[in-house]
Amino acid sequence: MENLLSRYRNVSILVAILFAQVLGLAIQVRRSGENESTRLIRVWAVSAIAPLEKVVVGAQTGISNLWHGYISLGGIRRENRDLKQQIENLRLEQARLQEDAAQARRLQALLGFKEQFISQTLAAQVIGSSGSELSRSIYIDKGSRDGVEKDMAVITADGVAGKILRVYKSVSQVLLVDDQTSGVGTILETSRLQGVLRGKASGEVVLEKVMNDEPVQPGEKVLTSGGDQIFPKGLLVGTVAQVKHGHESFLDIRVKPAADLSRLEEVLVITKKEEREPSIAEAPPVRAIDILTQRLPTVPDKPAIEPAKTQSTPGSAPAAPAKAGSEATGDAKPAAKTMSPSSPPKPQPPETAPRPAADKPQ
Repeated sequence: MENLLSRYRNVSILVAILFAQVLGLAIQVRRSGENESTRLIRVWAVSAIAPLEKVVVGAQTGISNLWHGYISLGGIRRENRDLKQQIENLRLEQARLQEDAAQARRLQALLGFKEQFISQTLAAQVIGSSGSELSRSIYIDKGSRDGVEKDMAVITADGVAGKILRVYKSVSQVLLVDDQTSGVGTILETSRLQGVLRGKASGEVVLEKVMNDEPVQPGEKVLTSGGDQIFPKGLLVGTVAQVKHGHESFLDIRVKPAADLSRLEEVLVITKKEEREPSIAEAPPVRAIDILTQRLPTVPDKPAIEPAKTQSTPGSAPAAPAKAGSEATGDAKPAAKTMSPSSPPKPQPPETAPRPAADKPQ
């Protein structure tokens, strides 16, 4: 190797110099394109590597299409069947829920119940807080001049936040639901148990007035009941986090608020609520089970039993009326006795000829 380099030293140096010159020219020379110029070395690199990249990407795409198109087709079909079954189940469940909702609306209309709906809200910015652990409240930048009044409900996109406590001209104070003096009428979504939501000094939120023997499960949603006449019914307040038996006859239920009360920035003030009676659906949807019930055969009604009528015994004849002649002479013969077909006739003794009268002595 050393002999070869020493023998062709001049040629090797010349080749190295020429390669360096060509490389330098490729770096310096720019090739103008349609939009911008590109160095010649980059053009050569792209031209040399691009065909190899095309081959690799084409092979990868082909293998991916083969896998997704044929090999994993069985799993897709199975998933499609499962989704179709879920859709059918959801349709039946939707029909049942619609029927139940229509029935509930009819009952509410029958009993004269009224529902409250949020018809107008006012967006407000949180500008401060109470700064005390004993009183958990915030201040918003809307006041009496904006139409805010005391005891108006304050909500967020996640759930209930609190109610208006004090109103000033351009600022209002909001009492949060985790304050000790707050009280929100609530109802559990699944068990439909009602209680009062209050805050504690430690910052926790508890649900009171629920008996120890009631079935309450963690994770159950807590909604507003509408009984406090402040919050409309059905707004999300939080979820049940922990359930324990209390010292008294009530459960110790810890609730996690739905809204992050420590990081409130924007809130909505419910400035107007509308009360109206629920409308009754004219043609409620029919459930699938009702259709199947109508197609089943019905059992005919049992015929009514008529009272038994008095029937005459076959073979019997009514008493024969007396002859006219007998009536005239008064020698009516007695009516023939009625004979039952079940009893044989009694034999009559043979008639005997009348004996001649004996001659009387003269």
